Amino acid sequence: MEASCFSPSKSFSKILYPTPNLKPKLYKPKRMFSPSITCCSVGGELTGDGTDSTIQSDWRSFRARLVANEHVLNQPSRTTPLSMDFTNQALPPPKLDHKWAHSLHEPEKGCLLVATDKLDGVHIFERTVILLLSMGPLGPMGVILNRPSLMSIKETRSVSLDAAGTFSSRPLFFGGPLEEGIFLVGPEKTDGPVGKIGVFEEVMKGLYYGTKESVGCAAEMVKRDLVGVEEFRFFDGYCGWDREKLQAEVRAGFWKVVACSPSVIGPSCAEQGGLWEEVLGLVGERKVW
Repeated sequence: MEASCFSPSKSFSKILYPTPNLKPKLYKPKRMFSPSITCCSVGGELTGDGTDSTIQSDWRSFRARLVANEHVLNQPSRTTPLSMDFTNQALPPPKLDHKWAHSLHEPEKGCLLVATDKLDGVHIFERTVILLLSMGPLGPMGVILNRPSLMSIKETRSVSLDAAGTFSSRPLFFGGPLEEGIFLVGPEKTDGPVGKIGVFEEVMKGLYYGTKESVGCAAEMVKRDLVGVEEFRFFDGYCGWDREKLQAEVRAGFWKVVACSPSVIGPSCAEQGGLWEEVLGLVGERKVW
């Protein structure tokens, strides 16, 4: 029997939630992209207000440095009496590692929702890491990063995310219970042409997402050697909430909200496994099973 590429697989079709209040309010937006797309017209690097997009999108790293600096200042060793000359000197800015993560109080675009132990036993969300792609007017939406399926795109016999067979060998991940085809591209080349064509939506610096409406342009970019096919990840479905519902779940302790560097969620992160443990380790919450 042929499987539909972007309908949740049979193993996910019947989902039991422990309480009615835990189930997200799910919906399918009418359309996330306009079907009429001008493909691969590499334009300028400026946003609509004349601000360089690279500078505008790197505020997360700046915030991470502030968090790291605050952590240094709050170390117990800083409570010892210091000379007046030392206290008047500015502290050197902390150096960020290639991979960094820190906690947030509220969800935002580009953050991670990391399942806590309160979701243990909820098969669809247990020990998941969800990347929030958007916080738009239809409500937060994102994809589960660490739920690989057992099929490639070719095995689904669907052409909606496989223009001209370009991505037929790419693995397919289960992104959530809502029906929509999503793909991520990056963040291997943060200064590449992906962000310049204006087709894909930026999630964070060097990481973008698209849907079946923009997969044709993605395939053409691969054919032009502008981006490698290995930099794409494809997801069967996605997760969605209304804003109040997600905030209520965060306050109830079902999700830990985390900001991270793009390298934490690079193309190989889910294939290697252990993403959930790694993110919690980066924010200082080691889990041992």
